Amino acid sequence: MKLRKVTAAAAAALVLSLTATACGGDDDSDSTGSGSGGGDKIKIGIKYDQPGLGLKEPDGSFSGFDVDVATYVAKELGYDADQIEWVETKSADRENALARGDVKMIAATYSITDERKQKVDFAGPYLLAHQDLLVKTDSDITEATDLNSKKLCSVTGSTSAQNVSDKFAPKAQLKEYGTYSECIAGLQSGAVDAVTTDDSILAGFAAQDQYKGQFKLAGLKLSNENYGIGVKKGDTETLDKINKALEKMVSDGAWDTAVKDNFGPANYKNEPAPKIGDIVQ
Repeated sequence: MKLRKVTAAAAAALVLSLTATACGGDDDSDSTGSGSGGGDKIKIGIKYDQPGLGLKEPDGSFSGFDVDVATYVAKELGYDADQIEWVETKSADRENALARGDVKMIAATYSITDERKQKVDFAGPYLLAHQDLLVKTDSDITEATDLNSKKLCSVTGSTSAQNVSDKFAPKAQLKEYGTYSECIAGLQSGAVDAVTTDDSILAGFAAQDQYKGQFKLAGLKLSNENYGIGVKKGDTETLDKINKALEKMVSDGAWDTAVKDNFGPANYKNEPAPKIGDIVQ
């Protein structure tokens, strides 16, 4: 009788041990990427609602310049396209997503700023964009100063609307929405008079079939936006590898191809590929 009790206890312990091992295996999988490739998956943060940059298509696939850049970089780190897990990272949560380890890197129209560099490290830049305004085609807004007493939309966590208010139109009525898609819908309905963010983002929306002919870019260069790939603060190994990948992407022509594929339909006038570490103020 005593032997049976010991045997049962041992069996129970073995089951618990095997269960814990299985669970531990799931937790320790290289889901965010090791930075040197070879993991089962690498998690990369992107936007889901930015045509031409980061867009989740109806069939579940992803498209855009940021997606193409991140895919190229991931390959150089040792990950095939089917090993990438795309994670939606909204503007207000990018720093937190990296700090928590939710993603290995973020390529999501992530402008390099001194304030952000206190929290994350940036590879790049890989694109120089400019802040602009998107308005209706019949709008009388042609300059940033015309936004005084007008309703101006940008997304929560973005510095674009505040930049306009501080420098050009202090009486602008700022409206912050969760996504750029909401801002564009507000512009279409008349709830806001203009949307401000980077010209690359605005051009992508203006070129969409459902919006063609409704909107126009004001053509203003209100700021320089140096897009970088964000990584967790202190992850210099991954940072160096991403920079080398970006340099290779430019040198082998893949960068130019990605620009034409994603921005060509919108007739977007892009700047030449920036050099790594060359931040245009």
